[in-house]
Amino acid sequence: MEKTSWLNLPSLSFPVKTLFTGYLMVTGLGLLMAGAQIMLTHGMADGKFGLSVNDIVYSYYGNRTGTTLEAKLNGSMKVNAPPQARFTLIQWARDGAPKSEWEPKIQPIVDKYCAKCHGKLAGIPDIPKYDVIKIFAKVDHGASETSMVRVAHIHLFGISFIFFFVGLIFSMTVGWNRWVKGTLIFIPFAFLVVDVASWWLTKWNPEFAWLVIIGGFGYSLASSIMIFTSLYQMWIMPWRGKSSDENTWHVDAA
Repeated sequence: MEKTSWLNLPSLSFPVKTLFTGYLMVTGLGLLMAGAQIMLTHGMADGKFGLSVNDIVYSYYGNRTGTTLEAKLNGSMKVNAPPQARFTLIQWARDGAPKSEWEPKIQPIVDKYCAKCHGKLAGIPDIPKYDVIKIFAKVDHGASETSMVRVAHIHLFGISFIFFFVGLIFSMTVGWNRWVKGTLIFIPFAFLVVDVASWWLTKWNPEFAWLVIIGGFGYSLASSIMIFTSLYQMWIMPWRGKSSDENTWHVDAA
Protein backbone atom coordinates (compact mmCIF):
# COMPACT_ATOMS: atom_id res chain seq x y z
CA MET A 1 0.00 0.00 0.00
CA GLU A 2 1.39 3.37 -1.00
CA LYS A 3 2.24 5.62 1.94
CA THR A 4 0.33 8.88 2.04
CA SER A 5 2.58 11.92 2.29
CA TRP A 6 0.48 15.06 2.16
CA LEU A 7 -0.10 16.43 5.64
CA ASN A 8 1.59 19.85 5.53
CA LEU A 9 0.43 23.44 5.29
CA PRO A 10 1.41 24.14 1.65
CA SER A 11 -0.60 21.10 0.51
CA LEU A 12 -3.83 21.72 2.40
CA SER A 13 -7.06 22.34 0.51
CA PHE A 14 -8.32 25.89 0.05
CA PRO A 15 -11.21 25.58 2.57
CA VAL A 16 -8.89 24.27 5.30
CA LYS A 17 -6.38 27.05 4.60
CA THR A 18 -9.11 29.67 4.91
CA LEU A 19 -10.23 28.11 8.22
CA PHE A 20 -6.70 28.17 9.63
CA THR A 21 -6.02 31.65 8.23
CA GLY A 22 -9.17 33.11 9.80
CA TYR A 23 -8.24 31.66 13.18
CA LEU A 24 -4.63 32.89 13.01
CA MET A 25 -5.63 36.39 11.89
CA VAL A 26 -8.21 36.80 14.66
CA THR A 27 -5.79 35.35 17.21
CA GLY A 28 -3.05 37.72 16.07
CA LEU A 29 -5.45 40.66 16.35
CA GLY A 30 -6.43 39.43 19.81
CA LEU A 31 -2.79 39.41 20.89
CA LEU A 32 -2.42 43.00 19.67
CA MET A 33 -5.54 44.05 21.60
CA ALA A 34 -4.21 42.28 24.68
CA GLY A 35 -0.98 44.26 24.35
CA ALA A 36 -2.96 47.50 24.02
CA GLN A 37 -5.03 46.60 27.09
CA ILE A 38 -1.88 45.95 29.10
CA MET A 39 -0.48 49.33 28.05
CA LEU A 40 -3.67 51.11 29.12
CA THR A 41 -3.94 49.34 32.49
CA HIS A 42 -0.68 47.97 33.89
CA GLY A 43 1.27 50.30 31.59
CA MET A 44 -0.29 53.32 33.30
CA ALA A 45 0.29 52.16 36.88
CA ASP A 46 3.10 54.69 37.35
CA GLY A 47 1.17 57.44 35.57
CA LYS A 48 3.30 57.23 32.41
CA PHE A 49 2.38 55.51 29.16
CA GLY A 50 4.48 52.46 28.32
CA LEU A 51 5.15 49.28 30.25
CA SER A 52 8.04 49.43 32.71
CA VAL A 53 9.33 47.48 35.68
CA ASN A 54 7.76 50.09 37.99
CA ASP A 55 4.38 49.45 36.36
CA ILE A 56 4.66 45.75 37.20
CA VAL A 57 5.78 46.48 40.76
CA TYR A 58 2.91 48.92 41.36
CA SER A 59 0.38 46.49 39.83
CA TYR A 60 1.29 43.45 41.93
CA TYR A 61 3.44 44.56 44.88
CA GLY A 62 1.85 47.98 45.12
CA ASN A 63 3.21 51.44 45.79
CA ARG A 64 3.35 51.17 49.56
CA THR A 65 4.20 54.82 50.06
CA GLY A 66 0.58 55.74 49.27
CA THR A 67 -2.97 54.43 49.05
CA THR A 68 -4.54 52.23 46.39
CA LEU A 69 -6.87 55.08 45.48
CA GLU A 70 -3.92 57.40 44.97
CA ALA A 71 -2.14 54.83 42.81
CA LYS A 72 -5.18 54.46 40.59
CA LEU A 73 -5.82 58.20 40.30
CA ASN A 74 -2.20 58.85 39.37
CA GLY A 75 -2.09 55.79 37.11
CA SER A 76 -4.71 54.10 34.93
CA MET A 77 -7.57 56.37 36.11
CA LYS A 78 -5.64 59.61 35.63
CA VAL A 79 -7.45 60.62 32.45
CA ASN A 80 -10.91 60.21 33.98
CA ALA A 81 -10.84 63.19 36.34
CA PRO A 82 -9.28 66.68 36.34
CA PRO A 83 -6.25 67.43 38.57
CA GLN A 84 -8.21 69.28 41.25
CA ALA A 85 -10.71 66.46 41.69
CA ARG A 86 -7.95 63.88 41.86
CA PHE A 87 -6.03 65.98 44.39
CA THR A 88 -9.09 66.25 46.63
CA LEU A 89 -9.69 62.48 46.54
CA ILE A 90 -6.03 61.70 47.18
CA GLN A 91 -5.79 64.10 50.10
CA TRP A 92 -8.96 62.65 51.61
CA ALA A 93 -7.49 59.14 51.37
CA ARG A 94 -4.21 60.29 52.93
CA ASP A 95 -6.16 61.82 55.82
CA GLY A 96 -7.67 58.43 56.62
CA ALA A 97 -10.86 58.73 54.53
CA PRO A 98 -12.96 60.44 57.26
CA LYS A 99 -16.65 59.63 56.89
CA SER A 100 -17.61 63.16 57.94
CA GLU A 101 -16.25 64.47 54.61
CA TRP A 102 -17.80 61.77 52.45
CA GLU A 103 -21.27 63.16 51.72
CA PRO A 104 -20.56 66.91 51.59
CA LYS A 105 -17.19 66.84 49.82
CA ILE A 106 -16.13 63.50 48.32
CA GLN A 107 -19.29 61.76 47.14
CA PRO A 108 -20.22 64.50 44.63
CA ILE A 109 -16.78 64.15 42.98
CA VAL A 110 -17.08 60.36 42.86
CA ASP A 111 -20.60 60.54 41.44
CA LYS A 112 -19.49 62.98 38.75
CA TYR A 113 -16.27 61.33 37.56
CA CYS A 114 -16.38 57.70 38.70
CA ALA A 115 -19.99 56.49 38.93
CA LYS A 116 -20.45 56.25 35.15
CA CYS A 117 -18.45 53.00 35.28
CA HIS A 118 -18.01 52.04 38.93
CA GLY A 119 -21.20 50.59 40.30
CA LYS A 120 -22.71 50.07 36.85
CA LEU A 121 -20.33 47.66 35.09
CA ALA A 122 -19.89 44.11 36.33
CA GLY A 123 -16.52 43.29 37.84
CA ILE A 124 -15.67 46.94 38.68
CA PRO A 125 -15.66 48.00 42.35
CA ASP A 126 -18.74 49.97 43.43
CA ILE A 127 -16.71 52.89 44.81
CA PRO A 128 -19.63 55.35 44.93
CA LYS A 129 -20.39 53.52 48.17
CA TYR A 130 -18.37 54.71 51.17
CA ASP A 131 -17.73 51.20 52.56
CA VAL A 132 -16.20 50.17 49.23
CA ILE A 133 -14.06 53.24 48.51
CA LYS A 134 -12.73 53.20 52.08
CA ILE A 135 -11.04 49.88 51.27
CA PHE A 136 -9.15 51.58 48.43
CA ALA A 137 -8.15 54.44 50.71
CA LYS A 138 -5.75 52.13 52.52
CA VAL A 139 -2.06 51.56 51.79
CA ASP A 140 -1.54 50.24 48.24
CA HIS A 141 -0.54 46.57 48.38
CA GLY A 142 -1.17 45.98 44.69
CA ALA A 143 -3.57 43.41 43.30
CA SER A 144 -5.42 41.35 45.89
CA GLU A 145 -4.85 37.63 46.17
CA THR A 146 -8.51 37.05 45.28
CA SER A 147 -8.29 39.00 42.03
CA MET A 148 -4.97 37.36 41.15
CA VAL A 149 -6.44 33.87 41.57
CA ARG A 150 -9.43 34.83 39.41
CA VAL A 151 -7.32 36.33 36.64
CA ALA A 152 -4.70 33.57 36.81
CA HIS A 153 -7.09 30.69 36.25
CA ILE A 154 -8.82 32.50 33.37
CA HIS A 155 -5.40 33.40 31.93
CA LEU A 156 -4.09 29.84 32.10
CA PHE A 157 -7.19 28.15 30.72
CA GLY A 158 -7.97 30.69 28.00
CA ILE A 159 -4.50 31.41 26.63
CA SER A 160 -3.41 27.77 26.72
CA PHE A 161 -6.28 26.99 24.32
CA ILE A 162 -5.02 29.71 21.98
CA PHE A 163 -1.48 28.35 22.09
CA PHE A 164 -2.75 24.81 21.52
CA PHE A 165 -4.43 25.65 18.22
CA VAL A 166 -1.63 27.96 17.06
CA GLY A 167 0.84 25.16 17.81
CA LEU A 168 -1.37 22.56 16.13
CA ILE A 169 -1.42 24.56 12.90
CA PHE A 170 2.29 25.32 13.12
CA SER A 171 3.04 21.60 13.59
CA MET A 172 2.11 21.18 9.90
CA THR A 173 4.83 23.54 8.65
CA VAL A 174 7.65 22.04 6.62
CA GLY A 175 11.41 22.48 6.63
CA TRP A 176 11.93 22.46 10.40
CA ASN A 177 14.04 20.16 12.49
CA ARG A 178 11.53 18.30 14.69
CA TRP A 179 13.33 19.28 17.90
CA VAL A 180 13.39 22.95 16.94
CA LYS A 181 9.72 22.83 15.94
CA GLY A 182 8.74 21.01 19.12
CA THR A 183 10.66 23.49 21.26
CA LEU A 184 9.03 26.47 19.55
CA ILE A 185 5.58 24.93 20.10
CA PHE A 186 6.33 24.36 23.79
CA ILE A 187 7.84 27.80 24.50
CA PRO A 188 4.52 29.73 24.78
CA PHE A 189 3.20 27.26 27.37
CA ALA A 190 6.42 27.47 29.38
CA PHE A 191 6.51 31.27 29.32
CA LEU A 192 2.81 31.43 30.20
CA VAL A 193 3.59 29.53 33.40
CA VAL A 194 6.56 31.87 34.04
CA ASP A 195 4.31 34.89 33.47
CA VAL A 196 1.60 33.82 35.92
CA ALA A 197 4.07 32.53 38.52
CA SER A 198 5.96 35.83 38.39
CA TRP A 199 2.79 37.71 39.41
CA TRP A 200 2.87 35.90 42.72
CA LEU A 201 6.63 36.22 43.08
CA THR A 202 6.38 39.98 42.46
CA LYS A 203 3.58 40.20 45.00
CA TRP A 204 6.04 38.71 47.49
CA ASN A 205 9.18 40.53 46.30
CA PRO A 206 9.31 43.36 43.71
CA GLU A 207 12.69 42.13 42.45
CA PHE A 208 10.82 39.49 40.42
CA ALA A 209 8.98 42.09 38.31
CA TRP A 210 11.38 41.48 35.41
CA LEU A 211 10.01 37.93 35.08
CA VAL A 212 6.55 39.27 34.20
CA ILE A 213 7.95 41.19 31.23
CA ILE A 214 10.15 38.26 30.16
CA GLY A 215 7.23 35.83 30.34
CA GLY A 216 4.91 38.02 28.27
CA PHE A 217 7.60 38.83 25.72
CA GLY A 218 8.61 35.17 25.40
CA TYR A 219 5.21 33.75 24.56
CA SER A 220 4.30 36.72 22.34
CA LEU A 221 7.46 36.32 20.26
CA ALA A 222 7.11 32.55 19.88
CA SER A 223 3.43 32.89 18.94
CA SER A 224 4.21 35.58 16.37
CA ILE A 225 6.87 33.38 14.73
CA MET A 226 4.42 30.47 14.51
CA ILE A 227 1.56 32.60 13.16
CA PHE A 228 3.59 34.34 10.43
CA THR A 229 5.41 31.14 9.43
CA SER A 230 2.11 29.27 9.11
CA LEU A 231 0.53 32.02 7.00
CA TYR A 232 3.62 32.17 4.78
CA GLN A 233 3.62 28.44 4.11
CA MET A 234 -0.11 28.28 3.41
CA TRP A 235 -0.22 31.11 0.89
CA ILE A 236 3.17 32.51 -0.17
CA MET A 237 4.95 29.18 -0.74
CA PRO A 238 2.30 27.81 -3.16
CA TRP A 239 2.04 31.21 -4.87
CA ARG A 240 5.79 31.06 -5.51
CA GLY A 241 5.43 27.56 -6.93
CA LYS A 242 6.95 25.75 -3.95
CA SER A 243 5.47 22.55 -2.55
CA SER A 244 6.41 19.68 -0.25
CA ASP A 245 5.55 15.99 0.04
CA GLU A 246 6.57 15.89 3.70
CA ASN A 247 4.07 14.27 6.07
CA THR A 248 4.65 16.56 9.05
CA TRP A 249 2.71 14.34 11.46
CA HIS A 250 4.59 11.17 10.57
CA VAL A 251 6.88 9.81 13.26
CA ASP A 252 9.88 9.94 10.90
CA ALA A 253 9.28 13.57 9.84
CA ALA A 254 12.44 15.70 10.08
